[in-house]
Amino acid sequence: MITSSNPTDISNQSDDSPPQKGKLTDHLLASNAFDICARAAGGHNAGHSINFHLLPSGLINPKTDNLIGSSVVFNAEAFFKELADLDAKGVADVHSRIHVSSRCHLNFQLHAAVDGLSEVKLGKESIGTTKRGIGPSYANKASRDGLRVIDIYSDSFERKLRQLADSYRERYGDLLQYDVEQELRNYEGYKEKLRPYIVDAVAYMQDAQTAKKSILVEGSQALMLDIDYGTYPYVTSSNTSLGGCIQGLALSPFHLKNVIAVVKAYTTRVGGGPFPTEQLNDVGTKLQDIGGEIGVSTGRRRRCGWLDLVVLKYSMAINHYTTINLTKLDVLDTFPTIRVATAYITPDGQKRSTFPADLGELETYEVEYTDFEGWQTSTSGVRDWDKLPVQAQKYIAFIEEFIGAKVAYIGTGQDREDMIIRA
Repeated sequence: MITSSNPTDISNQSDDSPPQKGKLTDHLLASNAFDICARAAGGHNAGHSINFHLLPSGLINPKTDNLIGSSVVFNAEAFFKELADLDAKGVADVHSRIHVSSRCHLNFQLHAAVDGLSEVKLGKESIGTTKRGIGPSYANKASRDGLRVIDIYSDSFERKLRQLADSYRERYGDLLQYDVEQELRNYEGYKEKLRPYIVDAVAYMQDAQTAKKSILVEGSQALMLDIDYGTYPYVTSSNTSLGGCIQGLALSPFHLKNVIAVVKAYTTRVGGGPFPTEQLNDVGTKLQDIGGEIGVSTGRRRRCGWLDLVVLKYSMAINHYTTINLTKLDVLDTFPTIRVATAYITPDGQKRSTFPADLGELETYEVEYTDFEGWQTSTSGVRDWDKLPVQAQKYIAFIEEFIGAKVAYIGTGQDREDMIIRA
């Protein structure tokens, strides 16, 4: 989260995008009554316990306007389905409170079909994507042959979509199970239906910031899945960092004053890629089971391990956090010993406190841990710092000292109100 003098808040997480930021989002929306909630990047692969993946979570608050920003890849089918779900739940004024940037690139059924084939082709080296076509959408954007929301209304839309489909057909042949005629019919139906939601997002955000409106900015995934700074190639296809939020929404960096990291009390990851503190044993299974570690978007069990402070400090160097939201502390309640990674050890015995760019090099490292006595009593539902066990307080204090930022929010249970807030 980044809080500005307006204030502007930007949601960011340090691992794989589970729905844990929802609790903090609820608190911020309730306590600050944000005027706007905006999605900065990603696609319909964000994981939320409120059961939508593209729409900004601010739609739940009837007083908050919402924007899908220019760096988001937009899936029209998901957009209308999620709006219909909110309508069915009786959420007020959803259609008048959601806007879509005309500059968003389109995420087609074509992209989802290609995404699945790409993963099959990679075999054991597959990235572990959600297979929703996010990567291929961004690839077309970067190669300058993608289509944007505004292009739906161009006479060249049909020709360009056919050309895009033909180029993928040349690559994958009969393996590509995709019907371009059906896609074109779908978009003919979306054309007028979508028009009322489309805005010039640059003007929208400029007006909002000039008027000093409060803005909650929602990212997608987190730093270790960032296309530039994450565990490449096991990453998503957008910038999930603070910089990506600024770019995706044309935010003024001069208004930002607080940056809140959302991080679990242990570490998780969905899909492939390196995971130095992963526990392929009873500890990992216990964390999965107690933590309910199932990916919201994918249904896959998350890989679990001890908290990696090397990774968190690396994330700190890029996102410049001022405070930390530590979630799921209660998941550690029954562990007699709790470990945190504080350094990596190279094969020649050298200690390394930074995260390497070379994943092959990372695989040769051992992990140096600091061990803590577990508190072995329930913290579930605790909402007062003084009521936490001393051992839990020591664990949190160590994280604060190591990272150099205060743990201002502590999640202690599944209820949306189960949070300790420290001034």
